[in-house]
Amino acid sequence: MDQYCILGRIGEGAHGIVFKAKHVETGEIVALKKVALRRLEDGFPNQALREIKALQEMEDNQYVVQLKAVFPHGGGFVLAFEFMLSDLAEVVRHAQRPLAQAQVKSYLQMLLKGVAFCHANNIVHRDLKPANLLISASGQLKIADFGLARVFSPDGSRLYTHQVATRSVGCIMGELLNGSPLFPGKNDIEQLCYVLRILGTPNPQVWPELTELPDYNKISFKEQVPMPLEEVLPDVSPQALDLLGQFLLYPPHQRIAASKMSYAWVPSPHAAACCCALCSLLSSPRGSPPSVLLHSSPACPSI
Repeated sequence: MDQYCILGRIGEGAHGIVFKAKHVETGEIVALKKVALRRLEDGFPNQALREIKALQEMEDNQYVVQLKAVFPHGGGFVLAFEFMLSDLAEVVRHAQRPLAQAQVKSYLQMLLKGVAFCHANNIVHRDLKPANLLISASGQLKIADFGLARVFSPDGSRLYTHQVATRSVGCIMGELLNGSPLFPGKNDIEQLCYVLRILGTPNPQVWPELTELPDYNKISFKEQVPMPLEEVLPDVSPQALDLLGQFLLYPPHQRIAASKMSYAWVPSPHAAACCCALCSLLSSPRGSPPSVLLHSSPACPSI
């Protein structure tokens, strides 16, 4: 740790505290995740090992957060990541209204490119959510927190393949368009009820592999017909709703893959990634609410 100067605390996760720091020699700003070992005989936490392994197996990519170094410290170890100023959850939380569709398109394309890159390296993230999508000062989105990542079977021989991640992309897309989660359950059962209310109750006719799931028939729900997405999101364009529906299909193999996206609805990254709420947020310390607009950005259409 002698080579870094701690500048402040960013937050705390399941396995450690994250600090903002500066490299003493180069002046580079980084994020340091300090992971403490409760007992030396327990060894490295599995989630930390998975995160290190997943990031080290992939080449550097502009849509995946970069792991710069791993080194021991005291009774644990430290992961040094590139520093990102905010995350997508903060952007959504501090926006005064749902993001404009142009902004959603921009974030969605960056997310899809990052997901496609992970899948090309046979890595499935398994914990995609706005809080794990970091945002740089320039509006660049990068996937982070690979603590639950797994290597998946590229031949599709396992039920758990990359199409699981594209459903998560659909949930994120819906949250960006809606300004809040589409399925906001506080526990598994409540969340299932929200899913069934909007997508309808699945059956073997709609999802032939349903009966192969390990917990099939352990719990039953009343039959519900799908709710038209235009009723759920009345202000969203038909093209966006069509894409959202392809992400949220029940049968995994029918969902659109990140690598197969034509990006017909999605423009180039950064086309409209900035807005006043984002500018204000990025002007504030991470974790603090936006207050006064302290800087201007040439990408912001309102400046």
